[in-house]
Amino acid sequence: MELTIITGMSGAGKSTAMGTFEDAGWFCVDNLPPGLLPAFADLVLLEGSRVERAAVVCDVRGGVWFKELEPVLRRVEEARGVRPRVVFLEASDEAIINRFRETRRPHPLSGDGTVLDGIGRERSELAEVRARAEVVIDTTGLSIWDLRRRVTEALMAPGSRPRLHVQFVSFGYKHGVPRDADLLFDVRFLQNPHYVPALNPLTGLEPAVAEFVAAAPGMDEFRARLEALLDFLLPAYADEGKASVVIGIGCTGGRHRSVAIAEMFARRYSREFDVSTSHRHITRTTSAPTEPA
Repeated sequence: MELTIITGMSGAGKSTAMGTFEDAGWFCVDNLPPGLLPAFADLVLLEGSRVERAAVVCDVRGGVWFKELEPVLRRVEEARGVRPRVVFLEASDEAIINRFRETRRPHPLSGDGTVLDGIGRERSELAEVRARAEVVIDTTGLSIWDLRRRVTEALMAPGSRPRLHVQFVSFGYKHGVPRDADLLFDVRFLQNPHYVPALNPLTGLEPAVAEFVAAAPGMDEFRARLEALLDFLLPAYADEGKASVVIGIGCTGGRHRSVAIAEMFARRYSREFDVSTSHRHITRTTSAPTEPA
């Protein structure tokens, strides 16, 4: 079992780091007192446990128990045969002060003093743990996405890194545009199966409708141009650390063209990314569209 201990300065990005592990499918626990680490290791090592990779945040929020971290880590390694990997996140005093100013939260060790007083006490308490850490990441100047990328590159094997989740969402403009879409494409320029009596009662999930849409004038050029765009954008989103992308494909009623094209592109990118489809308006009853055929 892989066990990673995330620790470091308050305000240095431990929650973001844990979120990166969680998105990659790791079992994650936030603010676990170090004294509970042996029991946690025993739990995930039980026969039948499906936990193969775990990440735990231990920091000064644990109060007096945090001082037990170093001896507890040795005990876990010696008694359970699991060598915890310690990741330490730090940042400059100025960066941490600015982050606490933005969140308007008190530093856990500031007491009646200032944030800078708390930072000084924390650096002193964490000196031994920082010296023991296998990986130290300075988050000064890093955005959330920069930090996620740094954590992924430094701490996760290529095969264990999360794949970008791409959801193709079909919808009908007459019913409203999906608010959660990152990208929107309008396919109402294509011939409408609604006006073909044999296809009207069907949906874009039916082979006959899919074949009609695929053969529509302009479809080949549209597909080539959109594939070229997505071939560029999707890997760039993944490299930036984005966890998911929602791509909206819209036609008039959301039953024929948009459904068929969403399914078409979902098949196209299913090998490279974690792909799903959602058809928002496929069951909506429709009246005759006002657009021309």
